[in-house]
Amino acid sequence: MKMKVKIKNKKEVPPEKWSKRIRVSTRNRNGLERLLKCQAKRGLKFSKKRAVIIEHFIKADRHYTVEQLYNEIKEIVPNISYSTIYRTLKLLVDCGMARTHHFGDTDARFELVHKEQHHDHLVCEKCGRIIEFIHDGIEKFQNAVAKEHNFLVKSHELQIFGVCKRCQLRKRQR
Repeated sequence: MKMKVKIKNKKEVPPEKWSKRIRVSTRNRNGLERLLKCQAKRGLKFSKKRAVIIEHFIKADRHYTVEQLYNEIKEIVPNISYSTIYRTLKLLVDCGMARTHHFGDTDARFELVHKEQHHDHLVCEKCGRIIEFIHDGIEKFQNAVAKEHNFLVKSHELQIFGVCKRCQLRKRQR
């Protein structure tokens, strides 16, 4: 049974042109090609809904909860289901294109993988804003600590919780 997908303001695109339709950087294009192979290995067929989700996720390049992405995609594909969004994000993680983060007590957030650029996060406890940053000094310190303890680092994540500049200004204005 074939499903008809209504996508507002979007042209129907055959599967073989999907990877050409999404405008991404070279690093993300390689990831997209990996994803298409990974999807095929799992026996998953081309899906317009999945393509829209992935295209939106790549273009936005931000930290999404399943619910946030669902709400944005629902504007493009009104008949999308929450589980389709969740399964697509899980596929992206399983295929190495996305990473899952847990910032404190909040829902899991998914972000596009930036392989050549490790970054850490500042997390606002008031508005939930996430600020990515890179600091060579922190990286050197972590490597030195690992070396001192003869520890092989596979991955690491630094999350600093506090209040962002915008929320501090709002508080002062009240």
